[in-house]
Amino acid sequence: MKKPARILGFDPGYGRLGFGVIDVIKGKSSAVAFGVITTKAGTPSLDRLKEIAADVRALIKTHKPDAMGIEELFFGKNVTTAIKVAEVRGVLLLLAAENDLPVTELKPVEVKMALTGYGKADKKQMQQMVKTVFGLTSIPKPDDAADALAIAWAASTMR
Repeated sequence: MKKPARILGFDPGYGRLGFGVIDVIKGKSSAVAFGVITTKAGTPSLDRLKEIAADVRALIKTHKPDAMGIEELFFGKNVTTAIKVAEVRGVLLLLAAENDLPVTELKPVEVKMALTGYGKADKKQMQQMVKTVFGLTSIPKPDDAADALAIAWAASTMR
């Protein structure tokens, strides 16, 4: 029997980092775990990054993924936020390298295309597809967790 491929997906954020763990076997995907890693506003940046790193290390140790999917940075108007999210992405990429995990980096439009077939799908369409693809009874909350599952699934289709 073929071992499932286990993919750990991330929706990078500074205050909330969405994660999703999926198994894929014979083209069928199942959600193993999902949620968010949160850091408290007002905590020094280095402490927040250390906290994120520790939590992601624990996820890797617990779930033993075969690969990682990470959404690329969407550059908005808030440069300070973009820089902080880029720092979180750096932590994720370093941890992937330390654990010899191949990484698939995806643009938001690529995730939308993979999941819905439409690169301009809205948040509701994406959440509904996550629920459908994984056979869940409800849409994962918060949004960051649903997004991370979508990222993991899209990464699995590009391996």
